[in-house]
Amino acid sequence: MLHLSNGQIEVVIHPRGAELQVLKSLSTGVNYMWSGDPEYWGKFSPILFPIVGALKNDTYLYNGKEYTLPRHGFARERTFLAEHVSEEAVNFRLVDDAETRACYPFNFQLDVHYRLEENRVYCRYTVTNTGEGPLWFSIGGHPAFAVPLLLENETTQYETTQYEDYFLEFNHSHELNRYKVTGGLIGDGTQHIKLDQGRLPLSKDLFREDALVLKGMPDTEISLGCSKHPHGLHFRFEGFPFFGIWAAPGADFVCLEPWCGIADSVHHNQELTTKEGILSVEPGEHWCRQWCVAVF
Repeated sequence: MLHLSNGQIEVVIHPRGAELQVLKSLSTGVNYMWSGDPEYWGKFSPILFPIVGALKNDTYLYNGKEYTLPRHGFARERTFLAEHVSEEAVNFRLVDDAETRACYPFNFQLDVHYRLEENRVYCRYTVTNTGEGPLWFSIGGHPAFAVPLLLENETTQYETTQYEDYFLEFNHSHELNRYKVTGGLIGDGTQHIKLDQGRLPLSKDLFREDALVLKGMPDTEISLGCSKHPHGLHFRFEGFPFFGIWAAPGADFVCLEPWCGIADSVHHNQELTTKEGILSVEPGEHWCRQWCVAVF
């Protein structure tokens, strides 16, 4: 486990999956990350690579060959190498090997860089093509934030909160267009969800039919807030054309998931190069995206 701290916040990152597991305010003692309780969902903030979501029949076709990948790919189960470690930043690196090439026939370098600045943690993904042909991939974040927040140092100031006391606030949207999920794939039809002054009240029933899958939102920031105390977070992202919001049934968290990529459609022909949201990088080139969490 690797610890970073800048005097305002502390984070803990596990080399397996380069996974952010703790994000704590040092002034209040609040840990904003989910506990990772395996009874509900034993992850904290997995990195989705080289696919986001599920493939149709867990398979895809490339250059006439069939390959198998599990939901969200393999990066979350792989051990990354920590490099350039300082008190406030670290870079984690994953490169292809014989095992990855058996299910994903590409040469790649995936860097996940964490950096602390005041009350914020930045997470940057850099994908580099180290091969001789195009590199096809998707990538996404999946951080799970605790709901309700546990206010360790301030329990006498605020009443105990419930899941339904929390909300998500979008900085531009007035309604959400939710794409329906069928067996882990993008199905037919959408559901319109009206927001109250940009706010979506949280309830565990909201995720009864799987994640809220959104496309092309105008938002660049989603805030998690509470009606009974002033603590929460701002989740900032740009350049991610898809977004997921999810919680496991009955669990005390909400995932805010910026995606460059999306699960297969139920109608997809399984060709990797025509997959919705698929990205490509030419040999020697690289691609970057970043998200940020500011806690308060």
